[in-house]
Amino acid sequence: MEILHVSAECYPASKAGGLADVVGALPKYQNKLGHIAKVITPMHRTKFLYENEFDVVHKGDFGMGSAWYNYTIIKERHGKLGFDLYMIDINGLLDREKIYGYGDDAERFIAFQIGVVDWMSKWNHRPDVVHVHDYHAGLIPFMMQHCYAYQHLTYIRTVLTIHNGEYQGWMGWDKASMLPAWNTWQWGKLDWEKTLNPLASGVKCAARVTTVSPSYMNELKYNAKGLEMLFEYEKGKCQGILNGIDSSVWDSSTDPYLPVNFSLLDIEAGKEANKKILCDKFNLDIDKPLIVFIGRLVGEKAADLLPQVISDSIYHLRGAMNFLILGSGEHYIESQLEAMRGELMGYYNTQIGYNEQLSHEMYAGADFLLMPSRVEPCGLNQMYAMQYGTVPIVRNTGGLHDTVIDFGDPGGYGIRFDHAAVWDITASIHRAIGLYEQRERLHEVRETMMQLDNSWEKSAISYINLYNSI
Repeated sequence: MEILHVSAECYPASKAGGLADVVGALPKYQNKLGHIAKVITPMHRTKFLYENEFDVVHKGDFGMGSAWYNYTIIKERHGKLGFDLYMIDINGLLDREKIYGYGDDAERFIAFQIGVVDWMSKWNHRPDVVHVHDYHAGLIPFMMQHCYAYQHLTYIRTVLTIHNGEYQGWMGWDKASMLPAWNTWQWGKLDWEKTLNPLASGVKCAARVTTVSPSYMNELKYNAKGLEMLFEYEKGKCQGILNGIDSSVWDSSTDPYLPVNFSLLDIEAGKEANKKILCDKFNLDIDKPLIVFIGRLVGEKAADLLPQVISDSIYHLRGAMNFLILGSGEHYIESQLEAMRGELMGYYNTQIGYNEQLSHEMYAGADFLLMPSRVEPCGLNQMYAMQYGTVPIVRNTGGLHDTVIDFGDPGGYGIRFDHAAVWDITASIHRAIGLYEQRERLHEVRETMMQLDNSWEKSAISYINLYNSI
């Protein structure tokens, strides 16, 4: 079976979040199962682009509204990612350093999708399944079925995976003129509440719809930014498949980012060595439990609660722990977290920004990872942490519910709480301190976590079974 994944980002070529990690790993594991999986993504001007070799495999052009664009498809020459990586370049639209955040993002992603479908229509062979990811590729199933120039692609089955339903790509109906000529009788497959909604269109037109965890699939039926009725109506073709992690990348015994590698045989010594380096670097006390947050500093992750959570925990528990934050996002959250350094020196530190190496070092050196998310479709951070013997403190939602069992329950290994509220988060931190003081129990929890199988193998098989069903 041949599968073409279409995504706005793909690690290591480009990355803004977990979507990139998924699209950079799933095809590799599908290929290991004997299938042919490929990826196409915009040609963002990233470090990866300039450090690798590519071949031009196609040139084409298309109209978009009153404009006409040329596009170029390039392919990574050596297959070093474990799958064929294609990139599409459209000068003036996709030739940017950042993936998102431009005023013309709507036009950029419409052009990306038109270019992909136009390229597919001219390929001398066709994939069996086109697997589109999030709203940035959500219009592709509609284009393949209802745009006149591409209706010969209708027989190709499509799958939509929703990594985060909070973002739907809402556009005014004036943007519909940018789509290739389409059957206007089918306007309802683009519309949701009088806006052009790419994610809703993908849900309506794709043969199957998946989310990145079973619990998140259920949550969308009552919390989906206005699409609740759609998910209820289309539930027959919807399925939650839990993400995995790339065990060849996230392996504490071989991870090149770690100062000291370790395995199940030397967990305590390995984590202590990494923790010491981390604490020395950020002026923290190695004898206290180290609690870290790694991720986007946005309301969705409940990062706005972190300043009070940290202050209250240090005050009420008399400085019994240290905190370290790595992330970027809302400016007011960044400012608050940076301003706290002075008053909480020796108990707390932060680094604003994205740093892949430091994130690995923190997973390895921390005792606990805090994820108080209001919304967490799957979450990969908690799985990374557990691979490195770091106990996750998570809100009981979405993929966090599916991957973390509270250590107070049979076979448990993490800490769960129900409310994205300061009082519930600080109560869970208090429980974490208690676990840290029970050294034998903590060791047992670490051993359990590091033996969990969160790899992509099971998920890749689930996706192949899904493809076979259509």
